[in-house]
Amino acid sequence: MLGWLVVAATALRLGLRMRRARRAGERRPPELRRRHLRLARPAVLALLAGFAAGPVSAVALRGFGAFESFHGFAGLAAATLFAAAGWLGHRIARGRSRAVEAHGLLGALALLGAALAAVAGLSLLP
Repeated sequence: MLGWLVVAATALRLGLRMRRARRAGERRPPELRRRHLRLARPAVLALLAGFAAGPVSAVALRGFGAFESFHGFAGLAAATLFAAAGWLGHRIARGRSRAVEAHGLLGALALLGAALAAVAGLSLLP
């Protein structure tokens, strides 16, 4: 999961570079968008799959309740934000939305929530 968070952070950096270019009125290099999509799509899918596996693992392997800890709730918040950012990004890529600022904010908040969940999860390690 930490590896995918690094990939998501890299995608966020690329998105921020596109934002900077857009705000400066510069033409953004098309390669930035391609790289952003190439990294963000699998990262979001992997992080959502990891989130789905978390409660199963907690209950089946560790004997915990599914959402007994702050880690579980932080993960739920991060997964919700990643799903929303991914859904909005998909709409933007298809030309069905122009809410790029909201997409960026959701992505940044998702990454922050995931980092918080990762830190909270350290206390659950054996």
